Amino acid sequence: MNNLVALCAVGAEKILGNEIKQLGYKLDSERPNLPGRVFFFGDDDALFRANLCLRTADRVYLCMKRFHAEDFDQLFDGVYSVSWQDFFYKDTKVVVDKVRTYKSILNSEHAIQGMTLKAIYKKLGDVWKMHVLPESGFRSDVRIYIDENEALVLLDLSGLPLHKRGYRTDGGVASLRETTASAMLQMMMWRRKTPLHDPFCGSGTLAIEAALYAYNVAPGFGRRFALEELPVFNAERARELRRSEAEKIRTDVEVRITGTDIDPAAVRRATSNAEHALVTAGRALQMLGSDAHLPRPDFDVSDFKDIQAPYESGIIICNPPYGERLGDEEQAEELYRSMSSLFTDFKGWQLGVITAHKKFQECIGRYASVLKDLKSGNLDTTFYIYDGSEKAKPRGERKNVRREKPSAKSSFKNGRAGGTRRERSWSEDEF
Repeated sequence: MNNLVALCAVGAEKILGNEIKQLGYKLDSERPNLPGRVFFFGDDDALFRANLCLRTADRVYLCMKRFHAEDFDQLFDGVYSVSWQDFFYKDTKVVVDKVRTYKSILNSEHAIQGMTLKAIYKKLGDVWKMHVLPESGFRSDVRIYIDENEALVLLDLSGLPLHKRGYRTDGGVASLRETTASAMLQMMMWRRKTPLHDPFCGSGTLAIEAALYAYNVAPGFGRRFALEELPVFNAERARELRRSEAEKIRTDVEVRITGTDIDPAAVRRATSNAEHALVTAGRALQMLGSDAHLPRPDFDVSDFKDIQAPYESGIIICNPPYGERLGDEEQAEELYRSMSSLFTDFKGWQLGVITAHKKFQECIGRYASVLKDLKSGNLDTTFYIYDGSEKAKPRGERKNVRREKPSAKSSFKNGRAGGTRRERSWSEDEF
């Protein structure tokens, strides 16, 4: 049984944990979820399946070793004790891409990076009887966390972050991560039979992720993973797993997913991205000898103020422009005030809005039923969920609003190994 850890947006740990359990893997109860990390156990198939199937994970790592390290001798010995020769080829270029420390005696990120790399290459050289390794092959990333003097050594199985599904040809300005979009859909408990509309569709990410979920298409079908360049990768078994996941694709469901945007270029991008995503799904079906067609979401050019609900109930979910992303703060506040029309034009619909703007509720004139804090890239965002029953803005903030925050445990003091830029919290710019 392998020890694994999946990274996600801070605030999406519970969603990711549920996904992992649905795949049939067990969460590590001895390692409670930390901000942006979920530990779990999985068989050898999990190394590939977790990358292929998890919608809200940004990366998957194999936990190579956990040990106490108060000095560099302990750090070297712990890293050296790992059987690295089983995971690398003789020409693999090993990179310690990031180091994180928190309340630990060892806190020099560059020194930890150098000692970790030294221990890895010393072990490989000793086992293979080589003084110099060519480093001419595939790059493999190793990451190390030292949390209260406990070191955790991780091997990257994903390569490119998992939010890079492979279908986005042009993300446009201020695009939303695919993994964050998927987390938002699950936080709203959207079901495929429920009409869904994004009035600020941009590059189409929310609508496309909804379609992949509705058709039960594994999000990793359109890409490769770092695991595939490691000696432990079983290509034949991976083909069997891909085929198994292809058999789960639903071609018999009717979904009503739409998106609009005032910008014609954005609608063209969304349409192109959706077509790429579903062509990839079609290739997965071809593995089974099927030529079934999966309809893409419908996108159209329109100002959100000019549209009305086509059904009595449904869900609006969106990532509208805000001051830190597009335009200026004043323009964002004006936009939010005009968004109050959604409560009348889509009466009875649920509404979910993600934004980093602190005055969003004040501007839109309604207080959300649920607030969920999410770390979206470098921004501290909040996902506001309205259940469709909200009335006009009260005099004071509602007392029954439920706010769900990430774990309160302090974050790591961060630095990117090999760089000089400091980060405000370990989850920022993580990927």
